[in-house]
Amino acid sequence: MQSVRLKKTRYWGRLPALMLVAAAMLTATHAALAQGDDPAAQRKSAATLLNRIHDAAQQQNYEGTFVYQRGATVQSSRIAHLATRGDGEYESLESLDGAPRRMLRHDDDMYTFVPERHLLVVEHRLSKDSFPALLSTSGDQVLSVYEPKLLGNDRVAGLDSQVLELDPKDAYRFAYKLWADAKTGLLLRAQTLDPQGNVLEQLSFSQVRIGGTIDKAPIANGMKSTQGWTIVRPPVQPIDMAAQGWTVAPNIPGFRMIRQLRRPMASSQQGQPPIPVDQAVYSDGIAAISVFIEPVEKNSRKEGAGNSGATHVLVKRRGDFWITLLGEVPQATLQQFASAIEYKPSK
Repeated sequence: MQSVRLKKTRYWGRLPALMLVAAAMLTATHAALAQGDDPAAQRKSAATLLNRIHDAAQQQNYEGTFVYQRGATVQSSRIAHLATRGDGEYESLESLDGAPRRMLRHDDDMYTFVPERHLLVVEHRLSKDSFPALLSTSGDQVLSVYEPKLLGNDRVAGLDSQVLELDPKDAYRFAYKLWADAKTGLLLRAQTLDPQGNVLEQLSFSQVRIGGTIDKAPIANGMKSTQGWTIVRPPVQPIDMAAQGWTVAPNIPGFRMIRQLRRPMASSQQGQPPIPVDQAVYSDGIAAISVFIEPVEKNSRKEGAGNSGATHVLVKRRGDFWITLLGEVPQATLQQFASAIEYKPSK
């Protein structure tokens, strides 16, 4: 009798562990089944999820704290986003580490407050792909250069999420792993991965509330409370770089030019007027590359390359111009872009 009791005790003592093993096996089976889905069906599901991520960032109400990690760098920010039916989007973004910064936005009108300089920068939003937004194009276009893998379910910041990995079809871009809220599609976590699967950068909510009421008054009133601030409106104008003699034609699939603009940059020579800097931005839907072109000044600037996390930079001199390439792509991609830049002065 004692032997029977002992066996029962051992069985019930091991039951929690057995349940965990069974749960792990079930999760693995679900993941395996997802991987074994018809490729066309998996691609369609991935494209739908990418479009849900894009729409949720603009159409959902949410507020919370997210953390940006790159190497030893860790920065946290607080965000609140309100999508109204008749009055557009309102958003507040505040840095919680380092120098205080606060950005208030109504649709594409952005007000950035820099307290230590008592400076207010007023400008027009140019892109809609900053976290928790993601795409600058449709999910189908993204999947023309990335291979999707549906990895099942997980939890982020206490919320159930769907996990999607995007593996590049070539060596010109990094892989991405995305966690989207299962109910709304809001992006909860995004990782950029190197070819070995190591995390180069990560953005992740540590706490978030989706839905419910968010008061727009602090944002709307804050954008009106400008008295006492030094207001700067950076002059940015659209340009046609081809009309000025520049050709950028890299033979890399997926990257499309999404905007060209010119903005002034302060000269390193005291008393000299600002230097016009032209910028062309290319994107494959997720990764972006900026090409900056500016006249050469009398300074000690040198050619070179570097990186921080997933972001690489390449500086080249071409005649009387400096060309700087910056993007969340491998260095080889920037080299390919640089080799495809040509300049023929317009007559």
